[in-house]
Amino acid sequence: MAKKAKIGFVCTECGADFPRWAGQCGSCGEWNTVKEVRLGSSQTASGNRHSGYAGSRSEVQLLAEVDLAKAERISTGIGEFDRVLGGGIVFGSVVLIGGAPGAGKSTILLQAIARIAQRNEAVLYVSGEESLQQIAERAHRLGLPVQNIKMLAETSVQRICDVLNQEHPKVLVIDSIQVMHHQDTESAPGSVSQVRESASYLTQYAKRHGVSIFLVGHVTKDQSLAGPMTLSHIVDTQVILSATDDSRFRVLRADKNRFGSVGELGFFAMESTGLKEVKNPSAMFLSRSEKPSSGSVVTVLWEGTRPLLVEIQALVTECQYGNPRRLAVGFDQNRLAMLLAVLSRHGGIFTANDEIYANVVGGIKVTETSSDLAIVAGIVSSLKDKVIAYDSFYFGEIGLNGEIRPVANGFARLNDAAKHGFKKAIIPKANAPKKSIPGLTVFPVTNLAEALGVMDES
Repeated sequence: MAKKAKIGFVCTECGADFPRWAGQCGSCGEWNTVKEVRLGSSQTASGNRHSGYAGSRSEVQLLAEVDLAKAERISTGIGEFDRVLGGGIVFGSVVLIGGAPGAGKSTILLQAIARIAQRNEAVLYVSGEESLQQIAERAHRLGLPVQNIKMLAETSVQRICDVLNQEHPKVLVIDSIQVMHHQDTESAPGSVSQVRESASYLTQYAKRHGVSIFLVGHVTKDQSLAGPMTLSHIVDTQVILSATDDSRFRVLRADKNRFGSVGELGFFAMESTGLKEVKNPSAMFLSRSEKPSSGSVVTVLWEGTRPLLVEIQALVTECQYGNPRRLAVGFDQNRLAMLLAVLSRHGGIFTANDEIYANVVGGIKVTETSSDLAIVAGIVSSLKDKVIAYDSFYFGEIGLNGEIRPVANGFARLNDAAKHGFKKAIIPKANAPKKSIPGLTVFPVTNLAEALGVMDES
């Protein structure tokens, strides 16, 4: 006889749990969002256990006895994709890939499983949004080999796990998690409770059976992943695919990765045959104008496990309305205000009556402090209308006392810039290389005043 399912109450907006119904959610403050849900029962109405994760019971095991062979990776055949994942797909891992409509989420996953299937690895693509005919047309347009790709149109996670028990694929794609539903959850597909329960169900299956799962996720208007915050905690890896200012290019960023570097970037170009790897992303962001102009400066960021050269532009202009604006695009607005204060206090350059705009070219989001010196150099260049040499670059963190602080991986940054033809480097003294780099002249500085002095001389 089937056991009676337990009843719970969940907010459909924030996913908060409650022991009883309430008119207002005590977590997010929304009204009439607390809904009754049935918690997962151990048996179905027919008395049979769900086939999903109700397998053999877990047992206590010594950490030293854990088989490390299970941590092997599967290569997708796409170098930039493997880089973001930390070197490939880990057996039994769950990867959530999000992005705006048209970013290329389904395209890159279809390309990846097509290459995996070519190596006679079992794969399964589950579509809950598009018909199988639409996916077949896309694969034909991309020129992908489709002989070994198995497809399924289904939205029930229990039914999907039944099929998995029959097919035993190594890689599974769920497109998308927002349309999946769990039979024991009484709410519409796409709701907070359905997304959470469906993702949890599939994740537990992946861990018990060693299936690597890709979950396609939607994003909201502010480009954050739709659904409950618990979705990010459930999965092993979370990556976001987004477009740059140039619509031809796509950037894949790892926001969470239990098996690799967080913040790792992969770069792709959208072509008629799908997403193609960009082997030299620095060249993609250094398409500068032929005529040098003031306010333009190059810096070297460290994204994941590699350096990346980007251009930073600054514009300083007279205030027209008595309330000067400070606008930063691509990095923290508060950091711009702090750098201006340091520039005034320790650099003797006052910008209180000027409007200042700073932008990281190419749509890159700067999350580290190594670009401080470049931002200040760009502002001073625009203010004085002095062009910074095309073959020079800046990097270094600026402290509140005006000191130039070192950054991580300084030697690798210098080497990469030298390979791209840069001749002059203005960097923190602590990052000065012990041995010279051919073709590169290094100007080590200890404080902001020294950096501005080198800038005036060059």
